[in-house]
Amino acid sequence: MLPKSMQAVVYRGINDLRLETVDVPRIRAGEILVRVAACGVCPTDIKKIQQGTVPAPRIFGHETSGTIVHVGATARGFRVGDRVALHHHVPCMDCHFCRHRAFAQCETYKRTGITAGFEPAGGGYAEYVRVLPFCLPGVVKIPRANTFLEGALLEPVNTILKGIRQLPLLPKDIVLVAGQGPIGLLFTRLLTLQGIRVIATDLLPARLKLARQWGAWKSLDAARPDLVDELRRLSSRRGVDAAIIAVPSDAAVMQSQSALRGGGSTLLFAHTVRGKTAPIDLGVVCVDEKTLTGSYSSDFTLQREVARLVFQRQLDVRPLVTHRFPLAETAAAIAIASKPTPDSLKILVEQGPDV
Repeated sequence: MLPKSMQAVVYRGINDLRLETVDVPRIRAGEILVRVAACGVCPTDIKKIQQGTVPAPRIFGHETSGTIVHVGATARGFRVGDRVALHHHVPCMDCHFCRHRAFAQCETYKRTGITAGFEPAGGGYAEYVRVLPFCLPGVVKIPRANTFLEGALLEPVNTILKGIRQLPLLPKDIVLVAGQGPIGLLFTRLLTLQGIRVIATDLLPARLKLARQWGAWKSLDAARPDLVDELRRLSSRRGVDAAIIAVPSDAAVMQSQSALRGGGSTLLFAHTVRGKTAPIDLGVVCVDEKTLTGSYSSDFTLQREVARLVFQRQLDVRPLVTHRFPLAETAAAIAIASKPTPDSLKILVEQGPDV
């Protein structure tokens, strides 16, 4: 028997999160209901909460894993008791954008297909979520040997692998990864697994130490005045083959363009606020053939590969989680994730002892 009401953290306005009692979502024939076990805190949701970029009320949280507790009559392939990881965006795979593999631009993909109530917004900061039919292909079953924590991190790992796949890299290439927070560390590790030499930069010595533990070839203080010269020295004066900007720093973008070899690529991963501008030498982009590109959200076609990497622990994401909060303390989880400390990496909101 399912309860009629549940606890959820409801967004009521800028920096206004409230623990409220709301109705447990009712599912339709082609849907499933999932009891949430874990939900990661993502910078995308932090931006919405702190800047008010979407109207209230909503229930955020999209890096979600849990257990299926109800299956609609026409939702095939699922059983009550299945432990699952969820993807809140799934493309149609048929439109013009999808045919060009620009999945994040697909109108179906832009819809959020998981909700705990109100306008669909992921819903992971609640006890139960409803998965709409078009997002069922994004449901991944979690093997018994793995944790809900690992399931919750499938979605962010997917976004990172998608970004890497956009870069024309060869084994032993040298790649700058600017910023060694949770996202930067995952970039560092995945690139290292592919035989790439990573130069990691950050402002925090503790993060640079972590970067080396996660496989970085070299780690450098992002504030050193001779950073570009050192990057060029480490790359035999040629310049780095690619740069990944995993921190919203315009200075890091400018440095990367200067340190990049001719024909290299800079990938923007953290510049998600529209309307910001920065000076770019267009002649360098044209004559030196330096590519400046972006990557946003996940790639549905990488789902199986990501699950294999995480569940077989070739990429062990468990050490990345440094702080866990119960649902009632979601606002505190958001606060620490928005102003990270040297000892904070991935923040998790969890419900239950088996995460």
